[in-house]
Amino acid sequence: MSSSDDDYDVAVVGGGPAGLTTALYGARLGHETVLIDRGGGRAAMMADTHNVIGVTEETSGNEFLATGREQVQSYGGTFERGFVTDVEGTDDGRFRLSTNDAEFLADRVVLATGFSDERPDPPLPRTGKGLHYCLHCDAYMFVDEPVYVMGHGEAAAHVAMIMLNVTDDVDLLTRGAEPTWSEETAAQLEAHPIEVIREEISGVENDPNSGWLAALEFADGTTREYRGGFPMYGSDYNTALAEGLGCDLTESGEIDVDDHGRTSVDGIFAVGDVTPGHNQVPVAMGQGAKAGLAIHKEIREFPRSIEAIARDGPVSPDEVPAISPELLATAVVHEGHAGGPREGVEVDAEKPTAADD
Repeated sequence: MSSSDDDYDVAVVGGGPAGLTTALYGARLGHETVLIDRGGGRAAMMADTHNVIGVTEETSGNEFLATGREQVQSYGGTFERGFVTDVEGTDDGRFRLSTNDAEFLADRVVLATGFSDERPDPPLPRTGKGLHYCLHCDAYMFVDEPVYVMGHGEAAAHVAMIMLNVTDDVDLLTRGAEPTWSEETAAQLEAHPIEVIREEISGVENDPNSGWLAALEFADGTTREYRGGFPMYGSDYNTALAEGLGCDLTESGEIDVDDHGRTSVDGIFAVGDVTPGHNQVPVAMGQGAKAGLAIHKEIREFPRSIEAIARDGPVSPDEVPAISPELLATAVVHEGHAGGPREGVEVDAEKPTAADD
């Protein structure tokens, strides 16, 4: 249980779907929780939200994330806008997180720092209106439409073949680079109706009404119609904090975690796109929930173990409930409280609520 404004049970670094979900579970399960987010990120780039039950297509990524922050704050979680530059262990087994202008102490740290897609060189279509990075999120948008896949490696070749599941018009654009895919993959490509275009892109044509991609122009003077496509140039995982702490990484560069987000360093968890697995909003949310539950089981006060009871005696009435006074006050006035919001209960003014965002 925290003892000061900058002292928390749980600190979450990164405010995407995974980090937000972990923070939500932390606050609702009675732990003082801070979410530190620098802004931006892959989810913030979404023009529309796909594959999330209960969230309609027209919801933008920024709207989705803003609602999540409001939910976390409504349950007493603290939101801080900032960039975490360092996380280090303390002598008493806790962790100190540093931003450019603040420090925080926490019992558990959750890294939800994600990754950045490698962007190809321009000229390019507009992101979200012809340039897309999530195959399983956005392939549906291009059913029966002309599509490109951009790249020269294994991933580009396989994504081009995968897109044949939704459209019969797929081009693979190497943009002048020599293919680096294997001979086996080359044989697969030859057996699929995909045209490999080696010319560099020289220009982009957009629909004047919608702003969506209409066509790409090539250095040889040709123009080809496309409605969208996927650049496949790899990802940069944001693992600097994890590496500084000594967390193990996978061969692919993600943070290595167990099924509940635990890293190789006690007290450090990782969730979302910085870990192995599908880069999908629902998957990230599920990872955040599992980490939140695992942390709760590690740090909750009760049940007290037989060993602790033998050492310290039975739980006395004045030790319960274990929830902090601030989170208790927030809970009893929350609209989700079983007895309905109680009148006349004040919430600590220094703990931000949804209205403060």
